[in-house]
Amino acid sequence: LIDYVSWMAYAYPIFLLQLPLVTMVLLFTFRPEHRDLSRAVVKLRNQVELQGPMRAADWVSTGFFGLILFGWISLSGQYGMGTIAVTGACLFLIAGLVQWEDVNSGVNWGVVLLYAAAISLGVQMKDTGAASWLAKNFLAFLTPIGAENGVGLWAAISVLTTAVTNTMSNGAAVAVLGPFVLKVAVVAGESPIILGFITAISSAFAYLTVVGTPACTIVYASGYLKATDFLKVGIRMAVVSTIVMLLVATLYWPLVGI
Repeated sequence: LIDYVSWMAYAYPIFLLQLPLVTMVLLFTFRPEHRDLSRAVVKLRNQVELQGPMRAADWVSTGFFGLILFGWISLSGQYGMGTIAVTGACLFLIAGLVQWEDVNSGVNWGVVLLYAAAISLGVQMKDTGAASWLAKNFLAFLTPIGAENGVGLWAAISVLTTAVTNTMSNGAAVAVLGPFVLKVAVVAGESPIILGFITAISSAFAYLTVVGTPACTIVYASGYLKATDFLKVGIRMAVVSTIVMLLVATLYWPLVGI
């Protein structure tokens, strides 16, 4: 079982390496029209000052968030991250910091149904043997190009996950691909943990489409970007992210125990 601390140890260095590289990709793809942001900073500062000092409710919210974060780090291996997150949401409701009407109206229940359907599909793939059949055919497809194991297989899994996650949310992509990837690991004689990490991390490479992740949808809703802008910069970011992840998997993960 991989707890939250272990996940941070394996995945956080990838984020640190990607941050400057992705920033460079964005700057070279879309040249900034304005370099002096002092006026915007002054406006933001004035808005913060108008809100005044933090109130008691703000401090309580901060404390609850700290408890949730502490629970994820120290207790996720025992209780799971979902249980801790739901407990945190209940704390906010009990304390009156949020109202159920606000939560209910702000939740996209279609996303919940999407996750449920993806999990059900993954379970059925495992139970019916479809995941095993797909795994064998996937490896047979990769064998002629020598990518049926090792770094070649890792790259193939990453490309597949990136393609799937750009058509649905990352959680749903992992739910669908999870049983398949585990079967691939068994058939290929690879570590399920390595392929699992590669699948989970690659599911975050949802840079190519507007619907790939809520963050892209929110930015697109501003009206300043076109759908083709995501594809233009997303391909470059996906390539950079994949290379960084494979380098970390090859050079760093063995040092921390995989």
